Amino acid sequence: MCVTCSRTGSGNACCRTNGNSVGGNMKPRRSMLFIPGANAAMLSTSFVYGADAVMFDLEDAVSLREKDSARLLVHHALQHPLYQDVETVVRINPLNTPFGLADLEAVVRAGVNIVRLPKTDSKEDVLELEAHVERIERECGREPGSTKLMAAIESAVGVVNAVEIATSSPRMVAIALAAFDYVMDMGTSRGDGTELFYARCAVLHAARVAKIAAYDVVWSDINDEAGFVKEAQLAKNLGFNGKSLVNPRQIEMLHQVYAPTRAEVGHALEVIAAAEDAEERGLGVVSLNGKMIDGPIIDHARKVVALSASGFRD
Repeated sequence: MCVTCSRTGSGNACCRTNGNSVGGNMKPRRSMLFIPGANAAMLSTSFVYGADAVMFDLEDAVSLREKDSARLLVHHALQHPLYQDVETVVRINPLNTPFGLADLEAVVRAGVNIVRLPKTDSKEDVLELEAHVERIERECGREPGSTKLMAAIESAVGVVNAVEIATSSPRMVAIALAAFDYVMDMGTSRGDGTELFYARCAVLHAARVAKIAAYDVVWSDINDEAGFVKEAQLAKNLGFNGKSLVNPRQIEMLHQVYAPTRAEVGHALEVIAAAEDAEERGLGVVSLNGKMIDGPIIDHARKVVALSASGFRD
């Protein structure tokens, strides 16, 4: 009998492997929409909003008295057929709380794509999480390594340890900066973004060292759309792969910020064509319009084309 949902059968029959991939072949992950785990209505409809990933929240968005019921709701939502083509993330409670391990058991057995660990301060936090995930995958027959990890950095010590966190596990696909707890830890408050500049740069550099994605902080004032767009543009310019979102209205605005122009896509296609032609002809040097093109430029061109699948910037 499954310890999570009490279904009977051979072994842990309720466990499944989600067919989504989260590696290099996954579509661009710009938007991750937080969905409160206790909100049954949003859990049943969040796949329609068009976010690149939906992030069910079992931590801050759920009151203590709703922790157990929210866990069960998320467990069943993850197994719903309508979520099979949607990348799913779950923010569990920290493992040093009474809820964290139960959250992990429920969501890994239900086939979540990515587990987001809040308040990650060191690689030891990640290694503890990884050990539990490996055990759960083994117990329920899930493909080893199929559960990916994301670390949320929310403190000064986490920022200082960002590189060791980002490189701590091959399961790690992203790190994210969480602003509220970080600024509280620093003894300040949210302002014009200056208070986050060092942390943003540290998280970004750590992600690039580890060759994983980096995600910017949430913009909580859903009525200040101009402020959101300005911060999203800053995140893109710095190099963040996307942002965590708290309202469906922010999805299209964020996608528009990250979308390439038609001219950018046209140039990217020319770069890719030149690279493919050089490879077919066995040339060691790629050139376009008299200019040499190296590997990073070709990789960037492919990313631009991938982003264009969702549309172009006005």
